Amino acid sequence: MSTATDTGTDTPAATGQVAAEGKEKARRGENLTGWAFAAPFAVLFVLFLIVPALYGLYLSFTGETLTGSGSGLLGFANYGDALRDPDMWKSLGNTIWFTVLSTVPLVVLSLAFAILVNLGLPGRWLWRLSFFLPYLLASTVVVMFWSWMYNPKIGLINGVLADFGIGPVAWLQDPKVAMISVVITTLWWTIGFNFLLYLAALQNIPEQQFEAAAIDGAGKWRQLFSIVIPQLAPTTALILTLQVLASLKVFDQIYMLTNGGPAGSTRSIVQYIYESGFTGYRFGFSSAVSYLFFAIIVLVSLAQFKLINRRSAA
Repeated sequence: MSTATDTGTDTPAATGQVAAEGKEKARRGENLTGWAFAAPFAVLFVLFLIVPALYGLYLSFTGETLTGSGSGLLGFANYGDALRDPDMWKSLGNTIWFTVLSTVPLVVLSLAFAILVNLGLPGRWLWRLSFFLPYLLASTVVVMFWSWMYNPKIGLINGVLADFGIGPVAWLQDPKVAMISVVITTLWWTIGFNFLLYLAALQNIPEQQFEAAAIDGAGKWRQLFSIVIPQLAPTTALILTLQVLASLKVFDQIYMLTNGGPAGSTRSIVQYIYESGFTGYRFGFSSAVSYLFFAIIVLVSLAQFKLINRRSAA
């Protein structure tokens, strides 16, 4: 009797302990499985992002060149040289100017096109395809196409202008219009991505809201400003953030269209970094400029996030 009673008393506790150990073992197994799946990415992330970033930061404090000479530590000398270099400031100004010129139309026009297509225009699939298709093209194809369009003698654009009695424009050779030409190319090339984001967001707005607004006597313009634009605020914030960051990092189309010219009027900060490192062979200096530019991008991103959070809270 005594033995039976003791066994009956100990069995629930022993069972609970075994269950707890089993759960702990299962949890450890799940953790190991998770780490096993994440390990390849983690290794590649460290090798190809973290290590190069840390090495680049180290180079920014040295006089490293392509030939390997002058690799000693210089402290903050490279940063000082960069801040005193007028070419660096001009390139940064060009980049900011391109960002301003490109971001506004890429947001406003993509929203306008998405609204027009969402109204129910015939052949909606064709509109979506025509707006998004250029975004799939490689930068080299886009540049080759627009280089012919901008040709001052045989280009289509000047040919159309001539029909209206307007003289030829040196689109890529005139410092006054070269940046605008790059912006037009970028607008045609990349507007499709923002257009699709807006179109998807528009299609997620409940139709009942428009029906209720129509019953209350709200017209199309009132519905636009009272329903559509407020509902699209999160999408607009996302597009604005992505667009500013993408414009700040512009390089391909400028480098291939104008090579930073004429007279450095379109040279971006990324091209300046590239030329400092691979043309001027000053790896340490170009690394320092890279980290100054990285700091600017971080500050811009933080300012945007703060502004977005403030508007969301309001």
